[in-house]
Amino acid sequence: MATATPDALASLDTRARQKEARKVILSSYLGSTIEYYDFLLYASASALVFPAVFFTDLDPLAGAIAAYGTFAAGYLARPLGGAIFGHFGDRLGRKKMLIASMLIMGIASTLIGLIPSAATIGSLGAVILVLLRVCQGIAVGGEWGGAALMALEHSTQGKRGFAASFTNAGAPTGAALGTFVLGLFAAMPEDQFLSWGWRVPFLLSVVLLVVGIIIRSKVSESPIFQAALAKEAAQGAPAKPKLPIAEVLRRPRALIYTMLAGASGFALQVFMATFAVSYAVEHGAERRPVLYAFALASLLSVLFVIGMGRLSDRFGRRPVMLVGLVAFIALLMPLFGWFGSGNVFLIFAAFTIGLLCHAAIYGPLAAFVSEQFGTTSRYTGASLGYQLATLLGAGFTPTILASLYASSGGETGSVVWYLAGMSLVSAVFILLTRESKDYDLATHQH
Repeated sequence: MATATPDALASLDTRARQKEARKVILSSYLGSTIEYYDFLLYASASALVFPAVFFTDLDPLAGAIAAYGTFAAGYLARPLGGAIFGHFGDRLGRKKMLIASMLIMGIASTLIGLIPSAATIGSLGAVILVLLRVCQGIAVGGEWGGAALMALEHSTQGKRGFAASFTNAGAPTGAALGTFVLGLFAAMPEDQFLSWGWRVPFLLSVVLLVVGIIIRSKVSESPIFQAALAKEAAQGAPAKPKLPIAEVLRRPRALIYTMLAGASGFALQVFMATFAVSYAVEHGAERRPVLYAFALASLLSVLFVIGMGRLSDRFGRRPVMLVGLVAFIALLMPLFGWFGSGNVFLIFAAFTIGLLCHAAIYGPLAAFVSEQFGTTSRYTGASLGYQLATLLGAGFTPTILASLYASSGGETGSVVWYLAGMSLVSAVFILLTRESKDYDLATHQH
C-alpha cells in the first residue's frame, strides 16, 4: 500500500497551512450540512408526510411502515455510493468527487419536491420516490468520505478528531435546518401542508446546491493524497494499477470492525429523527413544537459533536465513544418516559440528552473510521465502513422499531431491548479495534 512520506504542506508557512486547513474544515462542515439537510429532511417527511401523500391506500400504521421502507432504500444505496465515489476518490482525488456527489444530491432532492401524489398518478409516485431516494443514498455515500478525509488530511496530528468532527457536525446542522423549515410549513392547515407545503423545503435544495458547489470549488486537494500520488509516480506506475476496494477487502477486519463499531450511533440518530418524533406526537404533544424541540436540540448537538471530537484527540476515540454508549443504554427508559409525557420541555430535554449521548459516539467517529485505512484506499475503506454502519444501524431501524412497537401493542420494552442490544454490539467492536489517535497517516501501515 502506497503511503505519503513527504508532508505536502511543508512548503507553506504555518499561518498559510492553518488558514487553508480552516477553509477546508469550514467547507466540509457547510457541504455536509447541505447534503444532510437533503438526506435527513426525508426522514422527517417519511414520518409526517409520505404516508398520507404516497401511501393513501394503506391504513396509517401500514402507510408509516411503507414510508419508512422508502427511507431505508437510501441507506441501502449508501454503501454503493461509498464504493463508487471511494474508488474514483482514491484514484482521481477527493475534491472532484465531493462536487459530483453534491450535484447528484441536490438534483434528486429538488425532484422529490415535484413528484405528483398518489391521488394524481397512483403507485407510480411511490416508485419515483424510491428511485430518487436511491440517488440520494448514492450521493451521500460518496459525500461523507470525501468531506471527512479532506478535513482529516489537511490537519495536523493531535487535531484530527476535532477537524474531522466538523464533517459529522454537518449532519445535526442539516437535520435541524431541514426540520425547522419543514416545521414552518407544518403550521399550515393540514390539507394545504399535505398538498404543497411539504414540497417547498425539498425545492429549496436547488438554492443550497448552488451555494455548496461554490464552496466546494474553492478548496485545495488533500496534501496527503497529492503526496501519495507523487510517490507512486516517482516509483513508476505498476503494470496493473491497484484497485482501492481490493486493498480494503484483502484485509477486511478494519472494514468489519468499523462497520459494527459505528452502527449503534446511527441507530440512535435515526431513532431520534423518526420514531421519537412520532412517539411524542402520538402521546399528546403537538407536531410543530416537537419538530422545533428536535431542531433546537440538533443545533445544540453540533457543539456536542465538535466537543466530543476534541475530547477524542486528548483521551482517545475509544474511551469517548464507549462512555456515550454506556450512558445511552442507562438512560433509554427515562428518555421514553419524557418523550411520552406530552410536555414539550421534557421532550426537548430528552432530545438534548439523547443527542449528547449520540455526539459522544458520532463526534470521534469520522476520525476513528478514517484512521483505520491507508492513504491510497482510505476514501474507499472509510466510505464503505461508515456507510455499511449506517445501513446496519439506521437503514432499517425505523421500520424495525415501528414493527416492534406495533406487534407489542404499543409497549416500548422491545424497542428498548433492540436499541440496547445494538449499543452493546458496537461497544464490543470498539474495544476490539486499536486506538488510532496517534497514528501518523502519512507513514502508518494500517
